[in-house]
Amino acid sequence: MSSRTAFLAGALAFTVGAGVLAFSLIHFSKPGGEVATQASSVGGPFTLVDQNGATVTEKDVAGKPYLVFFGFTHCPEVCPTALADITQVFEALGPDAEKAQALFVTVDPARDTPEALKSYLDSFSPRIRGLTGAQEQVDATVKVFRAYAKRVPLDGGDYTMDHTALVYLMDRNGAFVAPFNLKREPQQSADELRRYLGA
Repeated sequence: MSSRTAFLAGALAFTVGAGVLAFSLIHFSKPGGEVATQASSVGGPFTLVDQNGATVTEKDVAGKPYLVFFGFTHCPEVCPTALADITQVFEALGPDAEKAQALFVTVDPARDTPEALKSYLDSFSPRIRGLTGAQEQVDATVKVFRAYAKRVPLDGGDYTMDHTALVYLMDRNGAFVAPFNLKREPQQSADELRRYLGA
């Protein structure tokens, strides 16, 4: 894939993802801009498998705030950049990083097996848990987070994935808080995440 094609795919993924989530936030917001805490708004039940082959549901990540990012291991720029940024946030948290977690949910389960995720995530924080599963399980997870993912054919029979390129901040109870801003100093992002760690 050419660098221009990769850039356009990444830009489209961000634009579409931002639009989808923005619509959700508008639709499920209270007067005054406060995000509603309805369980049905963003986030919900899911069943996937992590990079070690263990089944993971929303109950397994309860008790700690967590970040959720949808992507895929063949992503040229957007995904590795986001995961590197998340890694820096966990590093900035220091010992408090043990009280938080992050989920990297693939939108390309056909290629992103647990083994592929494990190899890919070796370059990032061990606090990032890769999740995959059957296509219908991934589709269901994309849906409950009101995310977006679409397969896009490329020349030569290959393909890429357009997908939501936002990071979701979920609290300890699995309720959606807000999109998490990684476009700032890692310490600033870490300070925001620390607010949700609890005692």
